[in-house]
Amino acid sequence: MSNTNAQEGQVILNQDRAIAELLDLKKEMNKDSNEYYKIQIYSGDRTGAQEAQKEFHLAFENWKSRLEYESPNFKIWVGNYRIKIEADRALRQIKQKFPGSFIFKPKKKS
Repeated sequence: MSNTNAQEGQVILNQDRAIAELLDLKKEMNKDSNEYYKIQIYSGDRTGAQEAQKEFHLAFENWKSRLEYESPNFKIWVGNYRIKIEADRALRQIKQKFPGSFIFKPKKKS
């Protein structure tokens, strides 16, 4: 038989009230925001876009991509990131396979 001794303690967090207020304000601002980030991996002709999309799915099988047409080019877009840092993390991985990829915010459709 063995005895175990555990310590008990209490943690007191002293935090400025403004921090909680700012976090609440940020949540409220983001609630109504339709802004998001995407990553473009290709822009060019239809055949090239389809090949890039196929190659993307072989390399990143769990990520979705989308073929878009913006005259005169077909584009492959990846992701729907609410926070830029999420897009940055994904871009780092994607650039290993698609070095010309970049992050952008789609134009709002009116």
